[in-house]
Amino acid sequence: MNDHGEWDAVMALSKGHHTREARPLGPRRISGHTLKPYGLAAPGRTVGEAELAPFLRLAEDHLALGRHRGSLGLAVLIAHAGGDGDYVLVHSWIEGHMADLAIWTGPAGRPAELRPGRAGLAPCVWEAAILAHEREAFVRHVLDGTGPAEQRVAAWAADALAGEVR
Repeated sequence: MNDHGEWDAVMALSKGHHTREARPLGPRRISGHTLKPYGLAAPGRTVGEAELAPFLRLAEDHLALGRHRGSLGLAVLIAHAGGDGDYVLVHSWIEGHMADLAIWTGPAGRPAELRPGRAGLAPCVWEAAILAHEREAFVRHVLDGTGPAEQRVAAWAADALAGEVR
């Protein structure tokens, strides 16, 4: 029962919800990982190769320590030009069917000011859509795939989400 307007924030959030464009930016090798970078942008913002460069450097530094976290060498980068700032997520698959997730946040268009996100920060609805696709692609191509590891990883790397996410 909603006697005191406790659902007002939910309704306000729903009124501002919209789709965002997820753009795969081509797999590459960095810090011993096959990395699938995505650009994700709020209306009026873009993430292309030029904007991606500082985010790749951040991911490269983070993934350089991957072996200490049990990394399997497969990672996803989401460079999110959000409506209220920039977000960078680096998601990597690690031992034991687990994943490692690092999130950085900062003011829009100022990548030098990105800092680790606060404890407990999780992906937003648009970022979670990309990560859900990546989970399915990892299971389908790598864990349940057939053939040698190189073929499985190549199939995973080629399976990218493109288009609008909700």
